Amino acid sequence: MAGNLDALADRISSYLAADQVNLVRRAYYYAEQAHDGQRRRSGEAYVTHPLAVANILAEMHMDHQSLMAAMLHDVIEDTGIAKEAISSQFGETVAELVDGVSKLTQMKFENKAEAQAENFQKMALAMARDIRVILVKLADRLHNMRTLDAMPPEKSRRIARETLEIYAPIANRLGMHNMRVEFEDLGFRAMHPMRCERIRAAVRGARGNRKEIVAKIEESLQHCLEREGLPGQVSGREKHLFSIYKKMRGKRKAFADIMDVYAFRIVVDKVDTCYRVLGAVHSLYKPLPGRFKDYIAIPKANGYQSLHTTLFGMHGVPIEIQIRTQEMEDMANNGIAAHWLYKSSGDDSPRSSHARARQWVKGILELQQRAGNSLEFIESVKIDLFPDEVYVFTPKGRIMELPRGATAVDFAYAVHTDVGNTCIACRINRRLAPLSQPLESGETVEIVTAPSARPNPAWLNFVVSGKARTHIRHALKQRRHSESVSLGERLLNKALASFETDLEHIPAQRIQAVLVEYKLSEFEDLLEDVGLGNRMALVVARQLMEGSEEMELAAQAPDSEGPLAIRGTEGLVLSYAKCCTPIPGDPIVGHLSAGKGMVVHLDGCRNIAEIRTNPEKCVPLTWSREVSGEFNVELRVELEHQRGLIALLAGSVTAADANIEKISMDERDGRLSVVQMVVSVRDRVHLARVIKKLRVLMGVSRITRVRA
Repeated sequence: MAGNLDALADRISSYLAADQVNLVRRAYYYAEQAHDGQRRRSGEAYVTHPLAVANILAEMHMDHQSLMAAMLHDVIEDTGIAKEAISSQFGETVAELVDGVSKLTQMKFENKAEAQAENFQKMALAMARDIRVILVKLADRLHNMRTLDAMPPEKSRRIARETLEIYAPIANRLGMHNMRVEFEDLGFRAMHPMRCERIRAAVRGARGNRKEIVAKIEESLQHCLEREGLPGQVSGREKHLFSIYKKMRGKRKAFADIMDVYAFRIVVDKVDTCYRVLGAVHSLYKPLPGRFKDYIAIPKANGYQSLHTTLFGMHGVPIEIQIRTQEMEDMANNGIAAHWLYKSSGDDSPRSSHARARQWVKGILELQQRAGNSLEFIESVKIDLFPDEVYVFTPKGRIMELPRGATAVDFAYAVHTDVGNTCIACRINRRLAPLSQPLESGETVEIVTAPSARPNPAWLNFVVSGKARTHIRHALKQRRHSESVSLGERLLNKALASFETDLEHIPAQRIQAVLVEYKLSEFEDLLEDVGLGNRMALVVARQLMEGSEEMELAAQAPDSEGPLAIRGTEGLVLSYAKCCTPIPGDPIVGHLSAGKGMVVHLDGCRNIAEIRTNPEKCVPLTWSREVSGEFNVELRVELEHQRGLIALLAGSVTAADANIEKISMDERDGRLSVVQMVVSVRDRVHLARVIKKLRVLMGVSRITRVRA
């Protein structure tokens, strides 16, 4: 073991001071004592694992505190040594890092999905405190993946799946390409050993046939640079197994199609040269239109920078080329860890990757606070972990990064939560556009807001970013809660009216007794349950009145207050039945449906005939005098076939100040047409005016309102 430690000490002495190297040695000896007698599954002494983790971090030139934390990362969890002991020996920072890494692996849960989600939340919190916690954790996971063969198949598959779903995307999000590739290939091998082996064999076979072409292209690119007097190093890029597998599955491509593309990287001295090299290779081979990407001017969310272009090579062979500086190369391979590599250079670009990582973590914490539960949270984070971005501009020219497929609503929430919550329309490149239109890179997006606007449930069908989804759900939950409480209060007051009282006159201790009986902590929770139809207002009213004099009197005077008045502004907890489309002025009844609140039906609707007389399921309703809103109603119009029929009908409906929501037509015979249309009106009087306008049209023989 001493030999391995000396090798590590030699490696880190190239970039760390002697006293820091000694601190790392001390941490190793402390871990060796703490883990004395413990063995890994493979039979080796346990301390080989922390040493290997430290070696992985040393390859990335991580600072001495990270290396010490790597040595000690299992001490708190496995040996019962307290955090305070580590703090007194190695300082507060190292103890915090060790504690952070330990907490990520400690908790156990009922089901795996929940466990994974909870662990992920803890990871977000740990990263927010010190980003090095996650780097130590990633190195720990990488060594575990490298030694996965010692695990039973079931467990190794579970660890591999978790690695592919969570750790590989995190490494990617932090810009750590080398680590992501290794995670993916090791995870792939553990999850699908047969598929992995077959692809590996196919790659080996294809490599022989490709050698000659790769050498020729490499030579011509190198000559081109020398001819132009540009310093640069050309190298061929190997596709790794998991990315081949993903392309074969996701894009439904054959192995041969994927291997037909040749990939090269050109590493140069400075940014200016990158663009000169781009010009040179474009004059050597013809570029493929639409395939050039400038990630130097607009870096990816994980800080990745490079120029990407695709060319038609010899014999029409497609060649993918990445052009970047040495620093960008290190940033691409080690991502956020390269921040330590360039710490002393005073250059700002690596820090931008550090700042981006922090920004992302801050966003994750915000999601965590808003999400209803851990599974909802992990769904949002997984969306944000796959960073296929589009870049759009605010009207003032600021660049915003959004996931591919993002819409104006995602953009609005990315600008600010309040902008998203009050968004009503958008302009894309100064022209009005639907909120659901996917954005393209380079577009300028402007959001139109209104102070009284609120998020629309339909937005959840098209938003793609975790932030937008979480905030919309949060706003809808808040709104649904307040509307359920308000409807519950009205329903309960109506039920109490039959006992000639209301909620204000119920003694507080009686309310408390009912809450205890229902195992609820707040009275609002009870009102919400009533509003959502989970509890019957009449039953709750009886509970509240139990033992009182009014209870006896109520039998003689049932329901003295009359039906509940509907205002049309109840929102999410009150909906109108699609089977009979009631409108103000129609006789109506309310059906309480568990979890959905109240559904308003026509009094004679056949769908509720069986429960019509059940006072616990049906509530008598009436329309309020101040009813407002638009209500849909279906009409069937029979008329003689004529040219411009739809335009005629639409003109008449518009003249009556109404809107057509849907229209369809079928011919009964060559002469007669039947038109079905859904019209939105304010009330029965307005509907009568629409029908009157339609009646005077030439050839109209019959108009009927369609009901269940």
